[in-house]
Amino acid sequence: MQEKWDQRYANSSSPGQCCWLLAEFSHLLPSQGRSLDLACGLGGNALYLAEQGLESHGWDISTVALDKLARFAASRQVIVHTRQQNVELNPPTPESFDLIIVSQFLHRPLCAHLSAALNPGGLLFYQTFNTNKLSSNGPSNSDYLLGKNELLSLFSPLNILLYREDGLAGDSRHGQGTMSYLIAQRSAQADENCKL
Repeated sequence: MQEKWDQRYANSSSPGQCCWLLAEFSHLLPSQGRSLDLACGLGGNALYLAEQGLESHGWDISTVALDKLARFAASRQVIVHTRQQNVELNPPTPESFDLIIVSQFLHRPLCAHLSAALNPGGLLFYQTFNTNKLSSNGPSNSDYLLGKNELLSLFSPLNILLYREDGLAGDSRHGQGTMSYLIAQRSAQADENCKL
């Protein structure tokens, strides 16, 4: 798995922009705290969060991507703490982050761990491809595509702040029909729903 992703990132020269969900709803970000860009790739989200003043962490299986992310961070004069980690086997520990962002990655058994990894009051930003995929971008294997309203059930222990799934309604040349989007928050009070 690591070799596959190392090869994919070998010729990349830019981290790209942060994902749509972060850019569009940046007003919901906390002013401080620990953030995690999970399966971060080249770290466009991790860099953005560092630039917003958060303690930014980027985890990925690819050492090639993480080495490049470290260089991108140095060139922008921000700090991103990188960790080579197979997040499917080693998820974040409970109550360890104030914000977690996941973009274009799906491993359903990890979702309960992500809910538990949020500190009380912590936020989850999640966007990835769904079965309405309108282009060849993203995975072709249906195991990695969300079903209708699936994010709502995967993160039902959290308080939903925003959910968007345009589907195939209206003019598919506009909107965000290819992806599902969720912003959710763990209760500020200690709760049993998010415990593993």
